[in-house]
Amino acid sequence: MNELVRAWVDGWVVSRGAAPPLVEPWGYTVDVGQPEHITRHVLAATNDRVERAAVRKVAGAVTGAGVWLKVFADPAVVGPWLGEGWWVDPEPAHLMSVSLMPVSLRGAGAGAAAADRAVPEGYRLRGWSRGGVTRVIVTAPDGSWAARGQIAPTGATAVVDQIETSPAHRRRGLGTLVLRALARAAVDQGAETGVLAGTPDGRALYESLGWTVAAPLTSAKFTGA
Repeated sequence: MNELVRAWVDGWVVSRGAAPPLVEPWGYTVDVGQPEHITRHVLAATNDRVERAAVRKVAGAVTGAGVWLKVFADPAVVGPWLGEGWWVDPEPAHLMSVSLMPVSLRGAGAGAAAADRAVPEGYRLRGWSRGGVTRVIVTAPDGSWAARGQIAPTGATAVVDQIETSPAHRRRGLGTLVLRALARAAVDQGAETGVLAGTPDGRALYESLGWTVAAPLTSAKFTGA
């Protein structure tokens, strides 16, 4: 079992309020409980260790719509292994990791005071923790949403999740601001390593803060069609 994948699964279920992962011979099964995302199967292997037979076995056992499959390999490789009825996300994500301490300190200066100075004029940064998840939101001068994100520490690792910036407020450093605030919160709770599944759009931001790619991520959903 890949330790980074396990860390991502553990943090993701806390972040999303999903059921504890059920360990399978090939990876993990997680009940999510949403109409379009009932359950997800996550293969534990990454890159060249992903086996065609394992993917086909897990995918072939799925019969209900709304079940997702997460495989840490290129969609161009995984896609042909899936049978009929599977939709594959055309934009592959990436499993990424980072040492949180440098991210939490980079450009932060002297803690909270420096963080306040990093907030663009007129914007407001707020954060809170509940149920093991720390959330951060940045609001625009008019009070509307500008950026957000959350992080779920689970011991030495913490999963960054749902990083978003409003299209109207991009290229102002708000994504970096959110990530640094989340990293500081996780470090304060004892986490040392950050893990996330990043989209192609977010990859440049993450890499600018020292995140590195461990594996591509294929996301597939069974539609039954």
